[in-house]
Amino acid sequence: MFKDRSNPPTSYEASEALPIEREYDAGSNNRLPLQDEVGFVGLGRMGTAMAANLAIAGRRVLAYVRRPEQMGRLIALGLRPTTDITDLFRCTVVISMLPDDAAVRDVVFGREEPGSRGLASGLRPGAIHLSMSTISTAAASQLAEEHARRGQGYVAAPVFGNPEAAKARQLFIIAAGDPADVLRCQPLFDSLGQRTFVVDTEPAHANLVKLLGNMMTATTLEVLGEAVALLRKRGLDPKSFIDILTGTMFGGRVHRIYGDRIAGQHYAPGFVMPLALKDVRLALVEAENAGAPMPSVGVVRDRMLTGIARGYADLDWTALGLIAAEEAGLRSPPTPQVREQGAGS
Repeated sequence: MFKDRSNPPTSYEASEALPIEREYDAGSNNRLPLQDEVGFVGLGRMGTAMAANLAIAGRRVLAYVRRPEQMGRLIALGLRPTTDITDLFRCTVVISMLPDDAAVRDVVFGREEPGSRGLASGLRPGAIHLSMSTISTAAASQLAEEHARRGQGYVAAPVFGNPEAAKARQLFIIAAGDPADVLRCQPLFDSLGQRTFVVDTEPAHANLVKLLGNMMTATTLEVLGEAVALLRKRGLDPKSFIDILTGTMFGGRVHRIYGDRIAGQHYAPGFVMPLALKDVRLALVEAENAGAPMPSVGVVRDRMLTGIARGYADLDWTALGLIAAEEAGLRSPPTPQVREQGAGS
């Protein structure tokens, strides 16, 4: 059963709420004590914004980084950085925000080097690993089993939103795990996002929802790119087309946010193509394992491979519009315009 826990409404949320079955009741007796130290692994753009928001909310955040030169910027954000992952073993909750399965497995099981230890071997019984990474359902199940074997909790809570949304606490959080563990994490969710959807007690199901959401976004970007390319070849203004669509039948956030970028040929680095391709591939694995064909996703995978081969690996996944334009024989925009500053995905 899907449950929903919402923060106070914001303009970003606007009338786009998913159907709600009942409110998620986070009772005060189950709230994580404010003084407890929260561990954080994965201090990229998303992770740094999220960890900083926890510090702003009054949490003591112990941030693990591998390179000492990163420590200064984290201290400036109110975090307590460390280069020793074993320092996180004393935390009640450790959050990971990492790029892929391999990175999360390294953190949980330790790296293949002498003396390397991972969270599974060091967290105390009853501590929770809160995995907010977008990973495969197979990896999520493996991690959940290992933590359970050691008496630790594991909650999967991937997010919808880009780094700008993370900074503004406007993420949508998809959570799954033992209900008591999810309840203990809810105060952290409240400091990180505008809305939490609890989808199941099986952690892997949260990751499946996230992968399917990204798959639907990717296919939407492909169709938008193809439509805009056709309009440009006919000499029409694609911006007007996007305005018509988003004002009538296609008013969702993907069409509104990304439609203008594709129409304006703005493909600034955000959710870069290799990471988007990773999620599309994971969605295709899920489809194959379930015997559910997804031919449109196969097209998107090939388009992303084309873009990366053409040197667009550092561009946002809206560059699917750039690839569609090139396939239609249209000239690419000049390099400065392609790479101008903008939000990610």
